[in-house]
Amino acid sequence: MYLLGYDIGSSTIKVALVHADTRATLGVVHYPEQQEMDILSRQSGWAEQQPEVWWQDLCIATKRLLAQTGVAPTAIRGIGIAYQMHGLVLLDAEMQVLRPAIIWCDSRAVAIGQTALQEMGASFCMENLLNSPGNFTASKLKWVKDNEPEIYNRIHKILLPGDFIALRLTGEAATTISGLSEGIFWNFKERRIAHEVLDYYELDANMLAQTVPTFSVQGTVTKEAAEMTGLAAGTPVTYRAGDQPNNALTLNVLKPGEVAATSGTSGVVYGIVDKLLHDPRSRVNGFAHVNYERNFDRIGILLCLNGAGIQYSWMKHQVGLSGRSYADMSRMASTVPVGSDGLCVLPFGNGSERMLEDRELDAQFSGLQFNRHTRAHLFRAALEGVAFSFVYGINILKEMGLGVDVIRVGNDNMFQSRIFSMTIATLLGNHIEVVETTGAVGAALAAGVAAGLYHTVEAAFGDTKPSVIFEPRLNFAQCTLAYNLWTSCLDRALLENPDSGRRNTTAARAHQARLEQELAEKTQSLSALTFQKAAQDELLTEVKENLLAMVKNNPVLKKEAAKIVQRIEQNVQGAENWNAFEGYFDGLNNDFFKRIKTAYPDLSPQELKMCVFLKMNLSTKEIAQQLHLSGRGVETRRYRLRRKLGVGQEVNLAAWLARF
Repeated sequence: MYLLGYDIGSSTIKVALVHADTRATLGVVHYPEQQEMDILSRQSGWAEQQPEVWWQDLCIATKRLLAQTGVAPTAIRGIGIAYQMHGLVLLDAEMQVLRPAIIWCDSRAVAIGQTALQEMGASFCMENLLNSPGNFTASKLKWVKDNEPEIYNRIHKILLPGDFIALRLTGEAATTISGLSEGIFWNFKERRIAHEVLDYYELDANMLAQTVPTFSVQGTVTKEAAEMTGLAAGTPVTYRAGDQPNNALTLNVLKPGEVAATSGTSGVVYGIVDKLLHDPRSRVNGFAHVNYERNFDRIGILLCLNGAGIQYSWMKHQVGLSGRSYADMSRMASTVPVGSDGLCVLPFGNGSERMLEDRELDAQFSGLQFNRHTRAHLFRAALEGVAFSFVYGINILKEMGLGVDVIRVGNDNMFQSRIFSMTIATLLGNHIEVVETTGAVGAALAAGVAAGLYHTVEAAFGDTKPSVIFEPRLNFAQCTLAYNLWTSCLDRALLENPDSGRRNTTAARAHQARLEQELAEKTQSLSALTFQKAAQDELLTEVKENLLAMVKNNPVLKKEAAKIVQRIEQNVQGAENWNAFEGYFDGLNNDFFKRIKTAYPDLSPQELKMCVFLKMNLSTKEIAQQLHLSGRGVETRRYRLRRKLGVGQEVNLAAWLARF
């Protein structure tokens, strides 16, 4: 017995065949193979595809897979469908497509959704819909109503991309609660269709297809579909879900505390909660998970990062030498220390970022030094920049109350990189499990539930085992320093690029003030962590010296002590910590060290430290704690620094240093 799974993407159609008993994958076919499916963009910000092209490509891929595996179509017990989310397919009374589908990345309805949020009320939308109406399916349908009334008046049913494929296979027009939620047609609080959205947009509720359970016999392959695909007529379609819920299911992410992630062109974090959660700042989205219908208590919280793999791909093609692979880049990056010697990359160069409240920052480099940084630094900083973005986003989910016990990822994206995965694992204190699977395979296994081959969803995916586990084994202090620098650079970029549409509002001013406060706190935290590491180095050095003195005359103990001394020396960086701090501090303070060293090249390391403490407005007591001096000792050093800088007693030294 076999199961068939489809993954209907915007670039390709994937189909997989799985042995139901062993769960072994017999074959996977992608079509088209050499190029991606066309995306029509008749105007800026538009993205459309022809639904019939999806169907034609699916038929070709299915026939190729059956020929490749030699499996008899009659041995297939169930079909599962995963699909690109948020699309809009319009059908007339004859179930014929009325216009190209408006797909997930089309942004024409943004303004419609923003107006709806204001007029329907943010509290209602967040508490009942878990989202702003945004640029989702309902808003796209409203755009058609307003701009193409002749087409709107002919609509019989609206479908999501996966619903359309199921229609072509079975002749039945249907959708799921999960599908309704991704279109913002579902009221989570009332557990029903969101008539409030339909009424506000003046949409006809009869256009919605009948609702079927996610795991159920949703129809059977028709004779016509069988002839076109090579499948057997009567084969049941038993599962459908959007690509991100399906990806989570494929990775056996079903319970609160479990998180699925992917980092392809864009990045996605999808975590499970068992209560209605929303972000007041609308940086993430909540949808019904595949097992929501069981008790109406499984919500998938989705965070999307537009700037992810596309940034690393750009680095490969524009910075890497010809013929260099991602594996080559990873090897080069591994020669560079954590933090990339102060080089920081913000990867937000692929449009507005919902995580950043729809701000469009563009990608940015900070701290680049031509006599210090190499291609290897650029590669590592690029990997770290995306990894830090994931950590930043997951911390938003944590703020909302979402637990993160385990993170599972597929094997076909940036998580293959040891640097990338271990940076995330170290900062979050979690391990990352890499699973050898794909969305099409997951859809196939899911089809086995309603087909009667697995008793429960958990049984279908309970044997999921990771092929690789990344543990949090990088130096936590160094990762934290680098991450704090990155978030400080991000805060500074947000401050320098305020949202022009909200610049003069009270909310915008409050947001600006909050960013300024966060930047100051992170600068202080960055410095404190650096000094803490330096203090640890001093303590370890003292322990090493005392240990050597104790075993000096005992050859046996001396041999054993040598092993301990070696471990200590491996963890003591001494001057390296201070050099790293100079790079971080310069990045946050307009090259303070560079400028003051240029103006006063004879300043000693101790005098430079005093300059930093004064610039940070530390008190005499705080400086004394950092330098292990008395208050009188600090005053003496301040007096000597004044003389060397030529600054009189009547001048505030901290204010004077602020000019650098």
